Amino acid sequence: MFDFNLVINYLPYFLKGIGYTIGFSLFGIIFGTILGFLICLGKMSKMSWLSLPFKAYVGLFRGTPLLVQILVINFGVVPLILGQSNSIIAGILALSLNSSAYIAEIFRSGIQSISEGQGEAAATLGLTNTQTMLKIILPQAIKVILPPLGNEFISLIKDSSLASVISAPEVTYWAQAMNAQYYRVWEPYLTSALIYLILTLSISGILHIFERRMAVND
Repeated sequence: MFDFNLVINYLPYFLKGIGYTIGFSLFGIIFGTILGFLICLGKMSKMSWLSLPFKAYVGLFRGTPLLVQILVINFGVVPLILGQSNSIIAGILALSLNSSAYIAEIFRSGIQSISEGQGEAAATLGLTNTQTMLKIILPQAIKVILPPLGNEFISLIKDSSLASVISAPEVTYWAQAMNAQYYRVWEPYLTSALIYLILTLSISGILHIFERRMAVND
């Protein structure tokens, strides 16, 4: 039988875990977007010597498991910088670096969806490459970029569960703690699954409303 009393007793911990899950995802999408845009620009450079490191970065983070990246960053990179491991910093860093590789491709697709003729027209008007990108290309590309960027945020919410392996106190961590304390399976893991489902469906609904408003404004 499913024991709701156990879930109620552990509810404060799950609520705490939700805060960390959302925090990991928000920091991941913010830092990942900033870094991803810079990586996109570097990857799209016509100078091969400049674009090669960025292409290698995207290939590395998209071609290796996020779980392995989290372990390497927590037990290798963070101690190298701070002198000791820190699951919170490692979780944010790993999610940000991983998402930036995918977001870089999102930006690239969005930018390349804009006609090259617009860039050429801007050049004839005397605009620099930076001005063309900020004033002409990006404002149009953002409409193409936002939907997959929203999907990436939803993926980060689910991927943040992997931070539990380094004892980051997000939702899955507390589900595992509940399982270890009570030797129960259904209550902790079904509860955590329901929490992730509610979070992802809520974000999906908000994004859908936002996309509809953008379409109406167009």
